This record gives sequence, C-alpha cells and structure tokens, in this order.
Amino acid sequence: MHTITLKAGDTAPDFTSVDQDGIPVSLSSFKGKKVVLYFYPEDDTSTCTKEACNMRDNFSLLKRKGIVVLGVSPDNSKKHKKFEAKYSLPFTLVADPDREILNKYGVWGMKKFMGREFLGTHRTTFLINEKGKIDHVIEKVKSGQHTQQILETWGL
Repeated sequence: MHTITLKAGDTAPDFTSVDQDGIPVSLSSFKGKKVVLYFYPEDDTSTCTKEACNMRDNFSLLKRKGIVVLGVSPDNSKKHKKFEAKYSLPFTLVADPDREILNKYGVWGMKKFMGREFLGTHRTTFLINEKGKIDHVIEKVKSGQHTQQILETWGL
C-alpha cells in the first residue's frame, strides 16, 4: 500500500525545523555522528509513547555508541514539549506540522486501520551514518524493543 522510496546508500535529505523548545534543528548539523531519525504518528498516543519511552530508557546506551536520536512527527513544538515533559524524554523532537520532512522521507501516505483508510505518518526509522548516508530503513518498527532493533540492525 505504501512504499518508502529512500533506501540504504541514499543521501539522507537535509531539513531544518524547530525542536520542542522552538530551537532550529537541521540534519546537516549532525554530520560526523550516527543519527537515528525516527518518524512516528503522534505525541502521547499509546504506541508512540511506548516507542519513545523505550528509547528514553536506553538513551545512555545509544549515547555511549555515539548515536543522536531525532524523533519527528506532524505535531508542533508546544505539543512536543508537553510529550517531552510528561515522559522525561532526553532527545530532540522535531516539529513538522507542514509535513515537509515527512514528505521528503516518503513516510506520509495512505494507511489502513480497522478497515478505514486515511492519510497519516508511517512509523519508520532511518539509520543515518556519519557521512549523512542512509545505512538502513526500518519499516517494521517494534515499538517496545526499538533500541534493541536499532542496535541489531546497525550491528552495534
């Protein structure tokens, strides 16, 4: 139904938006670091919270491996700030209310849930290397074990 067009080996499309504090954030500013760019549908929903909390609980491990975590959803900074505060999230949440980043990465599209079709964000994670290239695309995200899935996929 939906196909991500970006694949391993592609250059990760750059973007600039604002984080949960309204501070500008650009992917290009993380060159030289491994980046987990994860897209999720909405702040403070059960599966999205499970995914964010899994990465929060394993954040020190990701950090020790030199990994930067960026979460992106169509929510605005204000909603991201509430989500960050409620769950003590230690990583950057990027606001994309105009869906520019979601469209660049091909994660916005038709979804099906309980027989109903609608436009939404496909839960997808891009593992981006130090040179800004995509190493892996995780389309079947396991929200409760996402950190383990990231480390295994990256072979870390």
